[in-house]
Amino acid sequence: MLDKRHFYINGAWVAPTTPRDHAVIDPSTEEPCATISLGSAADTNIAVAAAKAAFTTWSVTPNATRRAYVAAILDQYEARVEDMAKAISLEMGAPIDMSRDSQAPCLPWHLKNFLTAFDQMEWIRPLNANTPHDRIALEPIGVVGLITPWNWPMNQVTLKVIPALLAGCTCVLKPSEESPLSSMLFAEFCHDAGLPPGVFNLVNGDGPGVGSQLSAHPDIEMISFTGSTGAGRAISIAAAQTLKRVALELGGKGANLIFADADDRAVERGVRQMMDNSGQSCNAPSRMLVERSVYDRAVEIAAKVANSIKVGPASDPGNHIGPVVNQRQWTQIQSYIQKGIDEGARLIAGGLGRPDGLNRGFYVRPTVFADVTPGMTIEREEIFGPVLSIIPFDTEAEAVQIANDTPYGLTNYVQSQDGARRNRLARVLRSGMVQMNGKSRSAGSPFGGIKASGRAREGGHWGIEEFLEVKAISGWDGAQDTAAE
Repeated sequence: MLDKRHFYINGAWVAPTTPRDHAVIDPSTEEPCATISLGSAADTNIAVAAAKAAFTTWSVTPNATRRAYVAAILDQYEARVEDMAKAISLEMGAPIDMSRDSQAPCLPWHLKNFLTAFDQMEWIRPLNANTPHDRIALEPIGVVGLITPWNWPMNQVTLKVIPALLAGCTCVLKPSEESPLSSMLFAEFCHDAGLPPGVFNLVNGDGPGVGSQLSAHPDIEMISFTGSTGAGRAISIAAAQTLKRVALELGGKGANLIFADADDRAVERGVRQMMDNSGQSCNAPSRMLVERSVYDRAVEIAAKVANSIKVGPASDPGNHIGPVVNQRQWTQIQSYIQKGIDEGARLIAGGLGRPDGLNRGFYVRPTVFADVTPGMTIEREEIFGPVLSIIPFDTEAEAVQIANDTPYGLTNYVQSQDGARRNRLARVLRSGMVQMNGKSRSAGSPFGGIKASGRAREGGHWGIEEFLEVKAISGWDGAQDTAAE
């Protein structure tokens, strides 16, 4: 079993001030795979003090130098990519092939995109062509607290740490205590890349402990959090006392609108996307809305696809889904499946209990309910597991009404060959993102939502700008202008 009790603070691995052991559980076996320590207020304060001291220098470090440090982190990843894939698979249950192909590569994908955006930014620019003595300057906000989840650990760490560093901020990262191993490996990348002491710090802990301490800390200027909507509300309340900026990326209940003219693979694509990562994605298309004329056929296809999806240990190679992250999550998903049955939805695939042959590990059967009606618990609440709800609709207006009748607003999906309809729906669906006909967002496109999904924007120049303040300057001597660094 791995011993990972130390924190990374001020450029060194240090012991916790007060040891408080926490077992990291391999969800495939239910056995401990590592021991970490949960930080105390003293650990948090030491890390924040280190970041605050480092900010004075890092915030004015030339852009080219900051860029070089970040590029060096990428070099470290490339040298240890297999270590990263194995860490993610072990700690949160992503099948090893998925971890290699999808989870670990989030780091180079986002990092390279941030470097592209960074190179295109104007850090000091005129207000407009008619104001020669005015300038708008973009400056780092200060010390930032970064709180990341377990479901896509390197995706979220990269989306927060890299733009913060590029912006000139120093940071304290609290990864999820469920999946800390990948973040501790990331800290090794930062160290070996030569980041100056205090620029990046990592303190393990839980939400009520280190998470709350960062949220309320007077020397933290901004909190960037990804996780549940309930936790996001608590962080906002705590952060309000010090008037810090709060960037939240929270839950979702995405609607996938499938019209009669959708392509032949639309239903299968929607089911597989829902089940990917064992349903543990905030942008999962968990509500499949199907035009009534093709509803019966869609239900038949969805059941067939879900029943064909294999479930197995994260260590096994192959195209299957792994366990969910822990016992609490498994129990909660089972209660939602029971709710669906009790409230009258028609179970057409999966159901309660573990898949056949798997009696240990947090495995969930890929589950599909048909004849779900608006207002059912499984239609309203984020399940965060491999459970899909299928709902019929008769008109485009009805589909929009059902899709938008949710407290969430992260991602919606549209499947139709009618370009005018797709464009029309993209404008009226209430969400931060709309994905149509299986086309992924391009490099540099922002990720984020509205309403109870939070309003952060991560990725591209928007992701860097989250960590910047805008300063308005008048009386600027334009004759002294020099080229931006």
